[in-house]
Amino acid sequence: MQDRLHEQLVGGELMAPNWSKAKVTAFRRALLGWYDQEKRDLPWRRDHDPYHILLSETMLQQTQVATVIPYYEHFLQLFPTVQALAQAPEDQVMKAWEGLGYYSRARHLQQAAKQVVQDYGGQFPRTAAELRQLSGIGPYTAGAIASIAFNQPEPAIDGNAFRVFSRLFKIDADIAKPQTRQLFDQLIRQLIDPKRPGDFNQAIMDLGSSYMRAKDPDPAHSPLAAFDQSYLSDTVMDYPVKSKKKPKKVVPYFALVIHSPQGYLLVRRPRTGMLADLWMFPLVDRSELDAALEVDQLVEAADRFEALADVHLTFEVTGAKLVRHTFTHQQWQLTLVQADSPAFDLAVLPAKWVKAADFGRLALPTVQKKLLKALGLGGTK
Repeated sequence: MQDRLHEQLVGGELMAPNWSKAKVTAFRRALLGWYDQEKRDLPWRRDHDPYHILLSETMLQQTQVATVIPYYEHFLQLFPTVQALAQAPEDQVMKAWEGLGYYSRARHLQQAAKQVVQDYGGQFPRTAAELRQLSGIGPYTAGAIASIAFNQPEPAIDGNAFRVFSRLFKIDADIAKPQTRQLFDQLIRQLIDPKRPGDFNQAIMDLGSSYMRAKDPDPAHSPLAAFDQSYLSDTVMDYPVKSKKKPKKVVPYFALVIHSPQGYLLVRRPRTGMLADLWMFPLVDRSELDAALEVDQLVEAADRFEALADVHLTFEVTGAKLVRHTFTHQQWQLTLVQADSPAFDLAVLPAKWVKAADFGRLALPTVQKKLLKALGLGGTK
């Protein structure tokens, strides 16, 4: 069944496996009838503003709904329109995003807002293809905006959609592989309700987070139980098929806690890469140091921060304090080392001295907040 389904989809022959038009209609009616009665009351569903949809979908990437709601509401208070976001200082945007993580999302979001204002006269493009030209917008977000805001029959394929449709049709294609999206895209295009595509996509999202969730699903009470081939064959937990992720790479660092009468030294991270442009203690990769001499080598390693080259520093390991922070593909293990320093000129550095009481005024990544907590420093609201 699965192999034939894959061949038919790739060949473009399929309406839906063994489904008549009447069954497709019944499927839509069951899904949307349930959605009309049970849909979640979420703040971004109270209108069809494409800016609101873009903001919510950007925030929801890698982040749970309950966490997003207060951030979403606060963000809109600060930047109520796409024009307001486009014109806002970047530091203010990053501060509003603080705590959500994956800060590149915020930069892409503001860049997309600038494109909408500068290239489209403040009006969002209406098609998925045009939306994908905006910074940070991939096929899922483009499909969500096009369908919800502009009633375009575009699939919005996220983890929920992969899970729901793989179970409905017992699709055993590996969803971790990029080419699998094409298979699902072709299938969903034959099922999506052309009159209510936005509601169809949002119903799939709600179904994937309730009766057809990843853990502890309840397929027997799903509105689509009669259509669910995995439920009817008692193979629900076999789907979706996803190859295992590679183990996270462990990266050891020294976090340099350099204190002067003017405060603590924070450096702005590079414009590209992890935690781009955010403020942190200087980090030195321990894997680049000789294990037997690494603390002694810190002074030499710190010279890479330019102005530190002319400052005599003696680093001391801060007890046994090791801070761990996990990203999508890496785990950082940071050992705190401290040094007292005279104040020195930071003109050549993307850095500044910050008093402990002022940490809360900066957009700090979560890992930096963990370092401050380990040191017992306040000001990190």
